[in-house]
Amino acid sequence: MDLEAEIAKKLLEINAIKLNPKDPFTWASGMKSPIYCDNRISLSYPVIRNFIKIKLAELSISFGDFDTIAGVATAGIPHGALIADYLEKPFIYVRSKAKEHGKQNLIEGQLNPGSKVLVVEDLISTGMSSLQAVEALRAENCTVVGVVAIFNYGFPAAFEAFEKANLSFKTLSNYAALLKEALLQKYISSEEAEILKIWNQSPKDWAERNVKTK
Repeated sequence: MDLEAEIAKKLLEINAIKLNPKDPFTWASGMKSPIYCDNRISLSYPVIRNFIKIKLAELSISFGDFDTIAGVATAGIPHGALIADYLEKPFIYVRSKAKEHGKQNLIEGQLNPGSKVLVVEDLISTGMSSLQAVEALRAENCTVVGVVAIFNYGFPAAFEAFEKANLSFKTLSNYAALLKEALLQKYISSEEAEILKIWNQSPKDWAERNVKTK
């Protein structure tokens, strides 16, 4: 089993990823989706947590030299801290917005100007939260070498956004690998797999076309 499939299988086993085309979930953005991914659940399973930590660390090294790891608040923080500990690198994290009290920090931790930083996220959908963190780091005269995450939805918008930002991202698994593994494990039917493929091609329009108002 290749790594993409293995990660997908583990996430399905612990219900970190749930697929339900017939009763969609509502994302924080308000968008209806037949998939919900919460990689924070993996933190509660030591064996899987350790496996993901090691594989993310190995993936991180593929970006070349960097001296600091930055987690994207909030879901990227624990995974980033685990990788930083494993690689013995300094760790910081980037808020979605500056604190409204105290020092009003946007970036927490000791960040030296000119640092080469690897950004860690738990998953990438449109890529906006990751790239917002990248902008904050670049504003501090740091070089961001790339972004790593556990999972990505394979949205064209994400690839376009990263290309525009002149940055690359790498993930341990992805939506296509997930669907293949979910079918293999009989987690979903072939009919449900087709629905999930259609959603992935046009997620914003999917709910309007397929979800009936209760």
